[in-house]
Amino acid sequence: MIGYTTIGVKDLDAAKAFYTELLDSKVLVDVGRLAMIGKSTDEPMIAVCKPYNEQDPTPGNGAMVAFRGGSQEGAKAMYNKAIELGATCDGAPGSRIAGVFYGAYVKDPDGNKLCFFDFS
Repeated sequence: MIGYTTIGVKDLDAAKAFYTELLDSKVLVDVGRLAMIGKSTDEPMIAVCKPYNEQDPTPGNGAMVAFRGGSQEGAKAMYNKAIELGATCDGAPGSRIAGVFYGAYVKDPDGNKLCFFDFS
């Protein structure tokens, strides 16, 4: 399935700190302008990078990265942790499709939209 998702960031060191802490992961690959973060290169990862064209990164309209929370409580905990780490609310934790989908949404410090979710 998905190997990794890449998002553009302004401050690579700040992004590495945000995502390693948020996801309780580590930097697995670091090539200067791009770092891949996860638990193992055999599992899905998130890559943070300074854009190749050296322009400012811009979040995609309609683009979002979703992370499994493991439970509703786990999704809410990830949301709260992201807020503590400097993310902003983009949809408080709650049921989105009654009895089927629970989601919590933030924008990371660079404006990239993230979802923490659980299928009920």
